[in-house]
Amino acid sequence: MNLVAVVETKCADRAAWENIVQNDDFIHPGRFPEWGAIVAQALRQSVFCVEVRDDERLVGVLPLVFMRSPLFGKHLVSLPYLNVSGVEAHDDKNREKIDFLLIDEAIRLADSLDVQYLEIRGEREVSHPALNSERREKVLMRLALPKSSQELWDGFKPKVRNQIRKAQKSNLSAEWGGRELVNDFYAVFSETMRNVGTPVYSRSLFELILERLSNSAEICVVRDPSGRIASAALLICGRNIVEVPSAGSLPWANPMCANMFLYWSLLEHSVDVRKMKLFDFGRSSVGSNVWKFKKQWGAEESPLVWKYYVRRGTIEDVRPNNASYSTAIRIWKRLPVWLTRLIGPEIVRGIP
Repeated sequence: MNLVAVVETKCADRAAWENIVQNDDFIHPGRFPEWGAIVAQALRQSVFCVEVRDDERLVGVLPLVFMRSPLFGKHLVSLPYLNVSGVEAHDDKNREKIDFLLIDEAIRLADSLDVQYLEIRGEREVSHPALNSERREKVLMRLALPKSSQELWDGFKPKVRNQIRKAQKSNLSAEWGGRELVNDFYAVFSETMRNVGTPVYSRSLFELILERLSNSAEICVVRDPSGRIASAALLICGRNIVEVPSAGSLPWANPMCANMFLYWSLLEHSVDVRKMKLFDFGRSSVGSNVWKFKKQWGAEESPLVWKYYVRRGTIEDVRPNNASYSTAIRIWKRLPVWLTRLIGPEIVRGIP
């Protein structure tokens, strides 16, 4: 075996990447090779891909986005927006060696770019002596899916079924589509982000996702009988696992349980149409209200392991729970939605 690590300015194509994951039963959509280019283009940042080759055969990849911002500094992340990305290594026998080579080259890149830290967002343990910090407090909430939505329904607790029935009695309806629904989705999502005090990503991010992952990504929009949009979500399918990376629901629709109806629609579609085996609700802090919402569906915790090579500062410097941002978050919640859509993307593009 002759392993060589190199840094490329674009990620491997799907055909080469398939060789790495060919034996995996479950492939999280965040592991698709297109993500580096999607996120880098939408955030107007630079993409790099560390590759390990055995002669000419690709056996390992680590996609990275170089994030630069006058507000937040410089960071190297695999990958922003996603919960799961990080190191991909083929060949279980040599996985640790491939992991080490990928991370070693990423660390050299981090040094040459003079970033504050390198962040690797993974689900499994990776090791390198230079990785000097980690985050484990967040978990993914995942639900094993049966073969039919009826089986899924039968497994819900009465409280969950009653809330879905309440939404159905309110005559809410779910519409599925692609790029033609981006504006409707973004109207809900951007207002939801404003309400929680978070700058929103640009509309172009979601347009790119639906364009580049057209066979895997869909939008679901929930409407009331008048056609008014109540809630919406982006659904992305991997191999046997489906994720909801972005979703929103408007406060006026809470009495109709619109968010419950949205997630029932997502689950039903994932089982009956997409034939998925695992539903990923996304990451949460254990015990939080978001965690409780996901737990009620029967979701179980799956660990996240985010590893860091910190060169300056700490991994808490640009986190929303940093006390220095509390005033900014309170102000953001009071801004008109149109303004947050205008200035939010320019802010969030630099947040790792």
